Amino acid sequence: MPLDALSASGATTTSAGLNKSKASIAENFDTFLSILTTQLKNQNPLEPLDTNQFTQQLVQFTSVEQQLKTNEYLEALILANQSVGQTQATSFIGKTVTASGANSELSGGQAEWSYSLQADAPKAYISIRDQSGRTVFSEQTSLGAGENTYVWDGVTNDGTSAGDGTYSITIDARNEEGQYVPVSTQTTGVVDGVDFGSYEPILIVGGARVKMSSVNSVSAN
Repeated sequence: MPLDALSASGATTTSAGLNKSKASIAENFDTFLSILTTQLKNQNPLEPLDTNQFTQQLVQFTSVEQQLKTNEYLEALILANQSVGQTQATSFIGKTVTASGANSELSGGQAEWSYSLQADAPKAYISIRDQSGRTVFSEQTSLGAGENTYVWDGVTNDGTSAGDGTYSITIDARNEEGQYVPVSTQTTGVVDGVDFGSYEPILIVGGARVKMSSVNSVSAN
């Protein structure tokens, strides 16, 4: 779907939701005003409306009016922020991003993940799964502490070459005593497009979908 169409779709969805809420409040506001006006017109001249009670109703009246104004300002703020977010997201197209996550795209016989280990892991168990969750490759290896990169050549456990697509990695890192070593994974790739179908822009990196909020770095190719 074209970017302008996706942008319009996202904005329309947000605006429609806000307009629905605003219409509901406005309906309640009109009902309240009608009831108050009718009450004033039909009050007993010999027993007029209690001043304290009338004051309380006016306060309620003002509160509803302020709520309407607040919703209008909120709508304008959300739409403005959404526009800024969409503009920022489209600027990522064609650039290489690194984002938190376990997914990466296998293309040209190579898939790459960045990972960070808090300590050396001489016993690290790596599993790579396809989009259906099936383990296609696994191995035991040794990983060093710090920021590193793991590259998979696409060769599966049975010796065949996996097809291009999105794959996820799981790293179970252990020290010499077999204790778990905390590890975080990141994926790197070129942004091909942006999906504005949800509230937060989603970057299309190969076939993977990456939330813009999970992006840790951006670099020009």
